Amino acid sequence: MVRRSQHERSADTTARLLDATIDLLHDRGFYRMSTPEIAEHAGMSRGALTHHFASKEEIIVAAIARQLRGCTAALHQMAGEIRRSGGSADEIVDHLWRMMTDRLFYVTMEYLPEARHNPEFRRSILVVVKEFHAGLNAVWAELAKQAGVDTAHALVLMNATMCLMRGMIAQTTVKDDPDYFAALLDFWKQQLRREFRATGARAGDAGVA
Repeated sequence: MVRRSQHERSADTTARLLDATIDLLHDRGFYRMSTPEIAEHAGMSRGALTHHFASKEEIIVAAIARQLRGCTAALHQMAGEIRRSGGSADEIVDHLWRMMTDRLFYVTMEYLPEARHNPEFRRSILVVVKEFHAGLNAVWAELAKQAGVDTAHALVLMNATMCLMRGMIAQTTVKDDPDYFAALLDFWKQQLRREFRATGARAGDAGVA
């Protein structure tokens, strides 16, 4: 058996604690979870948690950062794939919907009220939130290049897409109707296809002129 280094054991402990924090943010919410519950959910003592994190707020910030950075890495990977092999707005919408509904936005809804009222907490998470949005921008910028669409316009479409999805996911808390949400996504994909075709055509006409 290969013995793990202290650094590897520490990294594993941290990862388990951060995963447990995201689980409880999703399942119990920001204000109803506690550090003893996080430690228990991770299968560790409270002492192990306090050795790595000084407070509930600190571990929540670290957990959010880890979750967002994982999503950001996936977005940059998708941007690279579009650059190499092409892609479509439909594929991006599907990817974003899977990503957002796979706990990301539900967790976001739990910590946004704290970010609104706690300036220090808001400053702590703002860095990784900006990194996440840079990843979104990269995906849509690559699609814009491929379609011959102005990047600034593509980013407006991206922000409209994200706002639509946030509203839809918030609605899922009181509306259990997958067909309803699938129809909304199909409608929005059609609008994006029209936008990219129309904008790309106008750009082509301008180039000819």
